[in-house]
Amino acid sequence: MFAKTNVVTNMFRKSILLISVIFLAIFAKSQEKKFTKNDYFEKYAPLAVREMKRTGIPASITLAQGSLESNNGNSELATQGNNHFGIKCHDWNGEKMYKDDDAKNECFRVYKKAEDSFDDHSDFLKTRQRYASLFKLNQYDYKGWAQGLKDAGYATNPQYPQLLIKLIEDNKLYEYDNEGVLAKGKHHRKVDLSKISSPPVLIDLDSFTIALPERKIKINNKVKFIISKKGDTYESIAREFDLLIWQLCRYNDVSRDSTLKANQVVYIQHKKRNAEKKYIVHIAQKGETLQMISQMYGVKLRRILRLNDMKELQPIDSGQQIFVHR
Repeated sequence: MFAKTNVVTNMFRKSILLISVIFLAIFAKSQEKKFTKNDYFEKYAPLAVREMKRTGIPASITLAQGSLESNNGNSELATQGNNHFGIKCHDWNGEKMYKDDDAKNECFRVYKKAEDSFDDHSDFLKTRQRYASLFKLNQYDYKGWAQGLKDAGYATNPQYPQLLIKLIEDNKLYEYDNEGVLAKGKHHRKVDLSKISSPPVLIDLDSFTIALPERKIKINNKVKFIISKKGDTYESIAREFDLLIWQLCRYNDVSRDSTLKANQVVYIQHKKRNAEKKYIVHIAQKGETLQMISQMYGVKLRRILRLNDMKELQPIDSGQQIFVHR
């Protein structure tokens, strides 16, 4: 009788002990420090900037996506699978984990460390044809990237672009995009990229589908200019506006023997020392020259050279910041 009672008592004690261990484990898990947004951005910003330099994906977009998809690194997928971007298996040959998402028991990629997730996220976007249009956008156009990701089918949430943009703007993640390529020279200024305006559009190519009956004088940065037509030369335009050829060439920062093609901006007054305040900085695109940027904003070329501590024939890189206003 006593032996039977002792057996029952021991079993009861073991059950209580097991329940206590389980409870303590659950309690300890609940007490683990969770990442805040600030924690997440501070920890992973260097990876996002590194990937921006490698692939051209804005660091702000990478950070916002990682934060949103992983609940600031606290999701099961992030803590157990180091998957911060919700990338599913597709043609994945590595380790996998399964969880409910848009459908039940979906397959997700598992990485050895979070850094591998950031690498794969960049490569995933860079190598999929449906995301190719994103890489034609300005590296600093986080709004365009946010919408483009949704349009390409990255997420099913119709509010996905707005969620990313809110994260970027509320936490000033666009400042990390400044870390990619700074203006070369001594004038390194931090610029609030969320406030950069798109360059002025001076040429409406649709207007050239019909013959213009007369020359239209337009205004850019309070400077008068015209658009060249087929057969124009700097000399013929100088005569038309009662200017000396050297004056017109100086206004446009070109040499006297420069060739003038159709649909080019030709200023008939001196350009200004600064662009309009809303521009501040221009993000160079592939193939642009300093003279082209000078014409775009109606700013004297020598002023742009001085603002950026550059030389006239110095090449510029795609994505480089060129200051056009002090």
